[in-house]
Amino acid sequence: MRIDQLRQRLRAHGAKPEHEERLLRIWSQALALDSGKRRPEDFLPLALRNALPTIVADLAALAQVRSEHAGSDSALRLLVELADAHTVESVLLPRDGVCVSTQVGCAVGCSFCMTGRGGLLRQLSSGEIVAQVVLARTRRPVKKVVFMGMGEPAHNLDNVLEAIHLLGTAGAIGHKNLVFSTVGDRRVFARLPQQSVKPALALSLHTTDAALRQRLLPNAPRINPAELVELGEEYARRTGYPIQYQWTLLDGVNDSAAEMDGIVRLLAGKYAMMNLIPYNSVDALDFRRPEHERARAMARSLHRRGILTKLRNSAGQDIDGGCGQLRARSAEVSATAVAPTP
Repeated sequence: MRIDQLRQRLRAHGAKPEHEERLLRIWSQALALDSGKRRPEDFLPLALRNALPTIVADLAALAQVRSEHAGSDSALRLLVELADAHTVESVLLPRDGVCVSTQVGCAVGCSFCMTGRGGLLRQLSSGEIVAQVVLARTRRPVKKVVFMGMGEPAHNLDNVLEAIHLLGTAGAIGHKNLVFSTVGDRRVFARLPQQSVKPALALSLHTTDAALRQRLLPNAPRINPAELVELGEEYARRTGYPIQYQWTLLDGVNDSAAEMDGIVRLLAGKYAMMNLIPYNSVDALDFRRPEHERARAMARSLHRRGILTKLRNSAGQDIDGGCGQLRARSAEVSATAVAPTP
């Protein structure tokens, strides 16, 4: 169900604009139907009141929690089951944030990520994207939504932008607290400035070496890192939000002195922040995270050279907290459960 389809359904049952917006606000903020000063029976058309139980049930069926996994850092990873039994991951982050998925699987095929190993299975609808936020809000307050879960948001642009618009209006999330994460796609830089709700932008850079980036992100658009930074800088200046550059630190791969020099060369004077994220190791992959002290030294070095840098720890590292690991583990368990006995 797309948000536009939900709006049409409400209108078909007699909803006027004020009814439509109130019901979307109630749903997207995970509020009770009778929240506010007026009860639904006092202002909603009779046909809409009669249809509400079915509509509410259909919205609830968009995304349901199959399992919850709490981390020691207060992160809460959700394995979310969609109506067609596909699963995606959402993560409730420390400090009132939630990371949501935009696709089942991913076509980018990042070599260090579990999500893309099975390819892209399908797009999530805008309703399914917002439903993940609703699930999170039934558990704790949500003031920030990052589109950094499974999938590449740029490859599902219409649905993601529709979800962002609802969350930035009826959903009451501050626009700069809606963070669109992408490996880089020219369609993003064309479409986002045109939106009434303009999200902040996080660009997955990972390396300043174009050839290495092609190996790490084999199906990403062929945009040279220097051009990607320039496109990001233009968006940052137009919106007033600094670009968040994401750099997954891979031991012996993109943590060299040459790469640090490259970061300084590309980001000096830019309206930007560099997030260094030590890799969340996956047994099935050969990549490893650098030692913590080495990562700290890299962040300090960049700071001293004038690059605003934060050393981030991926939330939920003790609960398979990244890159499709939880979904992959669940699939393995399911396959084992149904495997025939030899």
